[in-house]
Amino acid sequence: MKRSTKIISIILVFFLIIAIVIIGRTVVGNHFKKKFGKRPPPGIIITEVAKKEFSEKIETFGTAISNKSETFKIKKDDLVSDLELKNYVKKGEILIKLKSGNILAPFSGVLGYTGLTEDIFVSNNIFIITLDDNSTIYSDIKIPENYSASIKKGLPVEVKISSYKNKVFKGEVDFVSSRINADTRSLLSRIKVKNENLELISGSLLEVSIMFNMRSSLGVPDTSIIMEGEKAFVYKVSPENITNKIEVQIGNRSEGKVEILSGLNEGDIIVAEGLKKVYPRSKINPIKKGEKKSESNWKKKKDKN
Repeated sequence: MKRSTKIISIILVFFLIIAIVIIGRTVVGNHFKKKFGKRPPPGIIITEVAKKEFSEKIETFGTAISNKSETFKIKKDDLVSDLELKNYVKKGEILIKLKSGNILAPFSGVLGYTGLTEDIFVSNNIFIITLDDNSTIYSDIKIPENYSASIKKGLPVEVKISSYKNKVFKGEVDFVSSRINADTRSLLSRIKVKNENLELISGSLLEVSIMFNMRSSLGVPDTSIIMEGEKAFVYKVSPENITNKIEVQIGNRSEGKVEILSGLNEGDIIVAEGLKKVYPRSKINPIKKGEKKSESNWKKKKDKN
């Protein structure tokens, strides 16, 4: 009898230990679940799908040409005093004072000095002075034949030069030839660019982009696109701030924006930045661009409610 009582006691102790372990694990689990369950969803920057101007581009190179140019040959012994040139002169101003008569500027422009040369026809040294009207810059470019149906006068142009890497100069197509060059299979065109600050210099190499097929399409930030092979996806945000991964068809890219051909509608809300923190069917704390809103603010708002 005593032996059976001992066995029963051992069994009871064994089951009691198991019960304590199970209860302890449950209590600890509930504690951590409660603690970490209060963590707010990640703050994610969102944006609204909106219309934006997109276009195709023809990219080529050209050489800057002044609107007007004039060259003056000056005999050294005809100078009244040492040669001193202004950087810029207005029309009618004295360019150079000479014994034989002063030279007046035929138009406003930038003065240049090409150097001292020996002229084979005269015994005296000759100065060569240039006057360039750079208020408008032109450039003759060659457009490949396959773009001949798209190029026309008045199309917008963007120009860049190496000395101003982050600046874009605006212009337009000024002239388009009526014939294709049979040797180069290209169409000669001329562009003009306003140069109010005289930053473009005659002879500079221009990087020319001509915009055509301009259209208004839906656009999203390029940081919102997820590429998986040849497919593109974005995270669309529901009114309940739940993210849904959807496939979209994309078109051109322009100034940090990607054209959306299908998959989204104007006014849809999507994730703009922070894709690594987002998962399908996950909840987020939406933050509009430029809006300062932290996760702690979300927590305070939740606790208040």
